[in-house]
Amino acid sequence: MTNYLLRNASILGGEPTDLLLRDGVIAEIGAGLSADGVEEIDAAGLVALPGLVDLHTHLREPGREDAETVETGTQAAAMGGFTAVFAMANTEPVADTAGVVEQVWRLGREAGHCDVYPIGAVTIGLAGERLAELGAMADSAAHVRVFSDDGKCVSDAVLMRRALEYVKAFDGVIAQHAQEPRLTEGAQMNESELSGRLGLTGWPAVAEEAIIARDCLLAAHVGSRLHVCHVSTAGSVEIVRQAKEKGWDVTAEVCPHHLLLTDELAATYDPIYKVNPPLRSADDVQALRAGLADGTIDIVATDHAPHPHEDKDCEWSAAAFGMLGLETALSIVQETMVDPGLIDWAGVAQRMSATPARIGRVSAEHGRPLEVGEPANVVLYDPSVRRVVDASQSASLSRNTPYAGRELPGRVVATFLRGKATVLDGKLAQS
Repeated sequence: MTNYLLRNASILGGEPTDLLLRDGVIAEIGAGLSADGVEEIDAAGLVALPGLVDLHTHLREPGREDAETVETGTQAAAMGGFTAVFAMANTEPVADTAGVVEQVWRLGREAGHCDVYPIGAVTIGLAGERLAELGAMADSAAHVRVFSDDGKCVSDAVLMRRALEYVKAFDGVIAQHAQEPRLTEGAQMNESELSGRLGLTGWPAVAEEAIIARDCLLAAHVGSRLHVCHVSTAGSVEIVRQAKEKGWDVTAEVCPHHLLLTDELAATYDPIYKVNPPLRSADDVQALRAGLADGTIDIVATDHAPHPHEDKDCEWSAAAFGMLGLETALSIVQETMVDPGLIDWAGVAQRMSATPARIGRVSAEHGRPLEVGEPANVVLYDPSVRRVVDASQSASLSRNTPYAGRELPGRVVATFLRGKATVLDGKLAQS
């Protein structure tokens, strides 16, 4: 393994210093370090962050390798500064058995671009009728601790209660896709005056908020852990805030696109902006930013959802929900949270590395502070540059980014996974 000396890096935006990455760990930190047999990298002006952790990624393999594979998805993750991703269960076949989650875990190990932690389905086939093999997945080589039917809601309250009770045995967490199905039948975009004008079936905020409220109560009742996926409304933020004030074990995530984009984009009828949950109002966006800043929302998670062009290059009503997120997440957090002064770089590290690692129960390997003796999971990020997003240059197999042609701040310069460079000079490193 090549060892690296990072010169004049700014750890969490602090004073410049050197970091020596040797044998997979951070061996030394200090000014003016010297070492033999290392590759030196000029990191002046770059912010050093712990490797990012995404608790919500769709890698599509097995079954939809036309959209993404573990290989290409983890390459996109590395390009975005991620050293670990949690892969959602809505594959084909669904990751509802020990065999499928172990397959995804092994594919991640073989690819080697970042660590892949499979998320197990809550119900068999995501059908919402019977619990999946939660215990078997937890005991498998993949050591699954996060379970979700994401893409679908566990809408049956009795089934949700049983899942919350079951995972307590091995310190698991249920990550809920909060969408009351009866309130969102045929829904296409945020319910508003605009949806009426556009003739698109509205998706009411209460469809999300009702499930979150119910599940917070259930989690408190059984004393279990609940994680709320992709919070998108001001009302949802308030419900989560109230749950936390009561001391309930509830965590929540927000996606980068919900921090930046609004439902006004639906007026273009461009399906690139069709996502689940939908883009919401400007007021919702402001509430989400405030919730992330004050800690009500715990983490940023990408909900990276690749689709082949035929699933997006069609009329709005027929198009698939979802958009890419891994390679642009850090830039959007800089634009919406750091540059306006809502959080600093230490806050970014907390929300995009340490806390998601804790929720996913991988804190021994990821989300560690940049200190001597810790795993050398490091991102070098240049916040001073601006770049125009070019969809054709994405490491993902798919091209459904809503930011194509948009200028965003910042650029991941290098990513190191246990001291191994996965990205160097903004490009994928050679294996």
